[in-house]
Amino acid sequence: MNAQVARLETHPAMTRLADSRLLREQAYVNGRWTRGQEARSFAVRDPANGQAVAFVADLGAGETSAAIDAASTAFAKWSRLLPQERGAFLKRWHALILEAREDLALLMVLEQGKPLAEARGEIDYAASFVEFYAEEARRVTVESVASHLPGAHMQVSRVPLGVVGLVTPWNFPAAMLTRKAAAALAAGCTAVAHPSSETPLSALALAALADRAGLPAGIFNVVTGKAATIVGRLCEDPRVRAMSFTGSTGIGRLIAAQSAPTVKRLVMELGGHAPLLVFADADLQKAVDIAMDAKFATSGQDCLAANRIYVERPVYEAFLRAYAARIEALRVGNGLDAGTEIGPLMHERAVAKVDAQVKDAVSRGARLLVGGSRHEAGALFYRPTLLADVPDDALIMREETFGPVAALAPFDTEEEVTARANDTEYGLAAYLVTSDAARIARISAALDYGMVAVNRVKITGAPVPFGGVKQSGLGREGSRHGLEAFTDLKYVCLDAA
Repeated sequence: MNAQVARLETHPAMTRLADSRLLREQAYVNGRWTRGQEARSFAVRDPANGQAVAFVADLGAGETSAAIDAASTAFAKWSRLLPQERGAFLKRWHALILEAREDLALLMVLEQGKPLAEARGEIDYAASFVEFYAEEARRVTVESVASHLPGAHMQVSRVPLGVVGLVTPWNFPAAMLTRKAAAALAAGCTAVAHPSSETPLSALALAALADRAGLPAGIFNVVTGKAATIVGRLCEDPRVRAMSFTGSTGIGRLIAAQSAPTVKRLVMELGGHAPLLVFADADLQKAVDIAMDAKFATSGQDCLAANRIYVERPVYEAFLRAYAARIEALRVGNGLDAGTEIGPLMHERAVAKVDAQVKDAVSRGARLLVGGSRHEAGALFYRPTLLADVPDDALIMREETFGPVAALAPFDTEEEVTARANDTEYGLAAYLVTSDAARIARISAALDYGMVAVNRVKITGAPVPFGGVKQSGLGREGSRHGLEAFTDLKYVCLDAA
């Protein structure tokens, strides 16, 4: 057992880690593990109890530049490989991720807090992007253009951009990294990734597996430390040709501004404030099931979470009764405990924000039916909460909610609820529950969102172009469009006369 793991054995869950080499505290730059020149570190803590899990390297601008140097040097050779050769590396990485599924899920619970079953699901989700892009790499094709000039042959191809910066969030620390990195690497780009400082262990473990898969040095780098320093350096360096970011709309605006002087390609999946529309003709039990899954997955810390739930008035009270019973039955606890459905929130700021939104809604006339306070399980736990009759001017209906709080309001007409659903700067995802086929067509078209889920919750996956409109993002991740985002179109006109 190496020294870093021995030092951390005070955390009782460490005994469950089968492969201690996956717990990494050093950053990964140019195929080597490093603590940086000054050997600074920061603590990663289990949100369930505040206990230290690891002390991770706190790198700065100099080490970030070194990672960019390595990626820039490696790009020339990597981009010239045949697509199937790049795909072979990704296939090996995919296999290793699946082999390490249990350890990766354990690390995720320890740093992020989500229930173990959800963490396992995220590892499968993360692996699926690596597998998909391993196969998609060979489908980036050259197209011929019918010439409008005599004696000319015209050809359009997609070429890799170069070095790309990948900035990932804390709520899905594995899947958001593989969704970006696998697409970039399959396209022929090299990458410098910066994971959230709250959840860097998943990214470092994935880097360890990429290293085992034989990925050449410099192709994939993970730089840990302060976001302002590292992301700022990525934005200002002209060799970084694209920035891919998942996180809040506010930080997305900042990255866009910092990237403007070097005119980078931007791929951004930003905030969401999803509406869920339930019509009276829907199956009530199915509607409640959908509302539970759409609201409380990842303890509500999900950009796809249904934050504004609108229920047609004839079934509103019946829906509330059924929904309240289900929410009251949710089991709150440590993500490693069997049966846990709601884990801790990520940090105190999240708990304070949720609590402030609940108090604001009640002060504006909302009914508090379930929960509404902190939970005795620990400092970062909040009771699953149900608010009814929430007015549209309440904070929880205007701001993104990252917590286990469901806000409901009744509606009377299709036109009214569609307008209320669209009355936001966000446009990532929306949910619709109805049995009326004509209504499905009308409202799906009218909802100003990049993705619409009809009579179901699960709609994401590697083949899906994931992303939003308005201030919920730019571009798409997943699918062939996610790979094409890391390429440029190159046109060649050849004199064939």
